[in-house]
Amino acid sequence: MLDIKYIRENPEAVKEGARKKGVEVNVDKLLDIDKKKRELLSELEKMRAEKNKANKAMKEEGKDKEKIIKEMRELSGKQKEKEKEYRETEEAFLREMKKIPNPPFEEVPTGESDEDNVVLRKEGEKKDFDFPIKDYMEIGEMTDTIDLKRAAKVSGARFGILKNEAVSLQFAIVNLALEITSKYGFIPILPPVMIRKEMMEGMGYVERGEDEIFKIEKDDFYLIGTSEQIIGPVHSKEVLKNSDLPKRYVGYSSCFRREAGSYGKDTKGILRVHQFEKVEMFSFTLPDKSKEEHELLLRIEEELMNLLEIPYQVIDICTADLGDPAAKKYDIEAWMPGQKEYRETHSTSNCTDFQSRRLDVRYKGDEKTEYLHTLNGTALAIGRTLIALYENHQNEDGSVTIPEALSKYLPFEKISVKK
Repeated sequence: MLDIKYIRENPEAVKEGARKKGVEVNVDKLLDIDKKKRELLSELEKMRAEKNKANKAMKEEGKDKEKIIKEMRELSGKQKEKEKEYRETEEAFLREMKKIPNPPFEEVPTGESDEDNVVLRKEGEKKDFDFPIKDYMEIGEMTDTIDLKRAAKVSGARFGILKNEAVSLQFAIVNLALEITSKYGFIPILPPVMIRKEMMEGMGYVERGEDEIFKIEKDDFYLIGTSEQIIGPVHSKEVLKNSDLPKRYVGYSSCFRREAGSYGKDTKGILRVHQFEKVEMFSFTLPDKSKEEHELLLRIEEELMNLLEIPYQVIDICTADLGDPAAKKYDIEAWMPGQKEYRETHSTSNCTDFQSRRLDVRYKGDEKTEYLHTLNGTALAIGRTLIALYENHQNEDGSVTIPEALSKYLPFEKISVKK
């Protein structure tokens, strides 16, 4: 949510920011409601002042107390009506405020779709295989480490079962992510995977994007799509100490996504599934430090990719592909030789004070409390990292060599083909 004062003073900039993101908003309607809300508040304050004046008059000698009581009753009736109107106006105001997306930074490339995202650089050496390259599904079947048929039997489409060495590899990936992020002061947490509706709304993922979220209707819970969604609200309605900033967390959790609208694309395998595991970074920072923190999150993501010896490219996400909360976003796409293309494995976003205003997360400024900036970044998405490892470190017989960075967490150096 934006600062209403900023919207009042910069309505055209807010409209332009929404236009760049491809979001239809009615800023003029919001400002009309805001004006009405302020007028109602002013009227209520006058009524309260009149009641205070009447209460004082009741204590004075020589006043017509019956007349004062009658006037106060009439005033109380009008006040109740005005308070009801104010509450309804405030609810309408909040509904409109939540529709306004976070404007992109000036340096974000303007675009109409994800096709306008900009490749900033390519890193890592693509291996020159001297044998026919297999994709991860073929390797998973040959090594008996990915079972799609039985997953479909028990849960349906877009699920997978990891087994044998792949299970140990998953936890090795998690351990590497926790080890590297700990060097930068990230506090590891295992969060719940169910989140209350108001907290998910506070993170800004419901107004546009609710069709991607699994909801437990009976209990009014959402299943998280990434642990950032539940880390952000942990400090809701809190004032953090400046000495504790930046406050950095790294969460490991299962994640759940409907993948609405992606039918027919990547429907087989474990690239685009309803349930997956991920290690996610989240930072609360001072406003003037958030751009610096964003670059740090990207560097950590790249450090992990380099340790895993996976070639990748860094993407500057264009305005149309940012989503509501982010003012700027980078993606990392891993080279998948079995698919002969780069596929997204990481993202990192600077959400400025958009989420902290909705959640009321502040720090103590020089004169008053101010809103913090929030940032998130993928450390490692387990399933997609496993895919990249299988395809980039495959051998001619279908086995997979474990990169050195993971070897200390594993009792084997290679995932072998099962006869």
